[in-house]
Amino acid sequence: MTTLTGATLAAAGIDAVALKPTEVDVSQATALDVETLAIDYEGAAHVPETDVIERLASTANVRVTTPVRANGFDPLGDDSGFDTLPADARHVLVAGHSAYLSDDEAARAVAPRLRAAVDDTNNPWVGTEGIERLALAVGGTQYELLSRTTARDVRTLRTAGFDGSIAVYAPLVLSNSEDAMLDAVGDYTARRGPVRNALPDGAPTDSRATGRARDVLKQAIRDYALVGSVETVAERTKRLHDIGVDTIVGYPARGLDPFLL
Repeated sequence: MTTLTGATLAAAGIDAVALKPTEVDVSQATALDVETLAIDYEGAAHVPETDVIERLASTANVRVTTPVRANGFDPLGDDSGFDTLPADARHVLVAGHSAYLSDDEAARAVAPRLRAAVDDTNNPWVGTEGIERLALAVGGTQYELLSRTTARDVRTLRTAGFDGSIAVYAPLVLSNSEDAMLDAVGDYTARRGPVRNALPDGAPTDSRATGRARDVLKQAIRDYALVGSVETVAERTKRLHDIGVDTIVGYPARGLDPFLL
């Protein structure tokens, strides 16, 4: 079995790592051999302390999720949250998931806030999930989720003359164990619309899945995540780079421990 290390990420073609502070100690990411770290916090209460972000920024480029409708990060209202971020931290501008917004925040218009935030920040990434046309209209690096249509979508953008940067986010499982893959990303992929519609009602979405549910999930985890050996993932990321993806952002779905040996 291959021993995973921080350098393994580069070997697999991973350009950046997404960190969820609710799941990992993000300060450990200084040991990872990648150029960019994207801090993907869930709710404003989980934004890492300034000194933690500064330490990360001393070893890599750091980007922080910025939900433009949320208090503290609203470029047309309360933008006090920007003052708590180090000057070196760049941004991933997103509309923000309604689960982490108050009713008032969720009701705010996305388009004018996204445009204002792009104008006010340096070289932002713009999360396209659910707001694809708005994201493309405001510019910035288009930050997309890996899906079964990613290759087609990127080719279409490039053929249409889009010459901006494209980043793609995907959960990452460097293992040949199908059970390990399902335990790590089965639930994630089951939330994607096409997969949810294809799964039998009430079926387990982890390694307990059997029959049709397992067949659906076996394909889905390869559509929506980067899974398999380092070599298998490297082949996939090379294809993505070749068709025009500039940055591949891996989310270590089994945590950082495997890469800190």
